[in-house]
Amino acid sequence: MRITRVETIPVRIPLRREFLMRSAHGDTPPVSTPVLVRLHTDAGVVGVGECTGSAQWSGEPQNVALTVIGEHLAPAVVGADPGHTSQVAARMAAAIKGHPFAKSAVEMACWDAAGKATGRSVVDMLGGPCRERVPIKWSVSARPPGEAAAIARRAVAMGFTMMKVKTGLDLATDVERVRAVREAVGPDVRVGIDCNGGWTAREALSAARQLDDCDLWFIEQPTHPRDLVGMAEVRRGVATPIMADESVWTAEDAIAVIRHEAADIISVYPGKNGGIGPCRDIVAVAQAAGLTCVLGSNLELGVASAAMLAVARALPGLSDEIGHHIIGPLYHERDVIAPPLKLTDGHATGADGSGLGVELMADLPLTIPPSE
Repeated sequence: MRITRVETIPVRIPLRREFLMRSAHGDTPPVSTPVLVRLHTDAGVVGVGECTGSAQWSGEPQNVALTVIGEHLAPAVVGADPGHTSQVAARMAAAIKGHPFAKSAVEMACWDAAGKATGRSVVDMLGGPCRERVPIKWSVSARPPGEAAAIARRAVAMGFTMMKVKTGLDLATDVERVRAVREAVGPDVRVGIDCNGGWTAREALSAARQLDDCDLWFIEQPTHPRDLVGMAEVRRGVATPIMADESVWTAEDAIAVIRHEAADIISVYPGKNGGIGPCRDIVAVAQAAGLTCVLGSNLELGVASAAMLAVARALPGLSDEIGHHIIGPLYHERDVIAPPLKLTDGHATGADGSGLGVELMADLPLTIPPSE
């Protein structure tokens, strides 16, 4: 089986207004503009993928992703066997540097096509399931404390027992927001904080002391992604586990975090890491060093969420204690797959079927016509 064509489909889907996200990176745009991929083969099998890069997060807004995939990645992978995902990844790496979300869309479409061609799920291709139901957690926007508390209560009503609160903007208000959420959800909900690199080491240590009675389960990316020395200082100074997110895009980044003893947990996911295979590699590196991993998110739709769910079901090096961020479809007014993934009662349940187990809807909300 060989890849004959890579089709790009730019879509536009509004986020639910009540869940619009604010973080140390700024405000999330009210409309998501991902790029879907259909990977065509000479066997008639079509694999699907999704690029959810953004200008704020990875420098991959929709127009950039369309150019990267259409002009660089597609020509590089045509003729390759989609089942040889390492070879596909090598071809893409040689074609253009960076752009992990665009590369992940093509790479996950290869996994999907290879699975469909052989009648196997991506979970089975990764070694088989080690969990069927995957615990997931909510993300509470960095809104004023009262609004954040209301979002947290709504998440609990939806069945979530784990969540994180966005911080890293203004230390005093950050602390007040976390306290408001803890008071709103009570002692039985697992709460962590996500600073998105917005604090200095000194601010992070001060916040941890002030929030010592809030029973935090983790502190995510307390310092600038490149400040591993500062993050290691925070880790030494607090009892709460430290999670690295923006600091770890590649396996080499994971090794740097491990060498600095800067984190206890690493946040991974196919989009940020450039695909399912690279994500798996980082989990293996972390597991070998005694760290655990959780799945982060860039508010994916159904296709990329299905890829995340496959990783979460198959890899034993992922946490069962903190919960994973397979929640993007819940933040949007609609999805791009039918039927939708099962994201209920604080858990994600595995999709059935070969490949990723999902199919694109017929009436996709296009922004411009798809590529030919």
